[in-house]
Amino acid sequence: MYVPLTALNEGEAGIVVDIQGGPNARAKLVAMGIAPGVTVKVIKGRGPGPMIIAVGSSRIAIGWGIARKIIVRRV
Repeated sequence: MYVPLTALNEGEAGIVVDIQGGPNARAKLVAMGIAPGVTVKVIKGRGPGPMIIAVGSSRIAIGWGIARKIIVRRV
């Protein structure tokens, strides 16, 4: 089952299956290493401020609007 990244709880991981939205948003995410086939883990997924995710050894803060456009399959 595919869900938006925002549906994952803290500590959960998912494999990116799609990035919705325009080419600019997609290009920006791919430049940060978030692309289809990549595993992402939610570090901070609640509360105020941006969502923080782990991509490989990197930690990335992204806004909730863009996080909703990242579609993942739970691992």
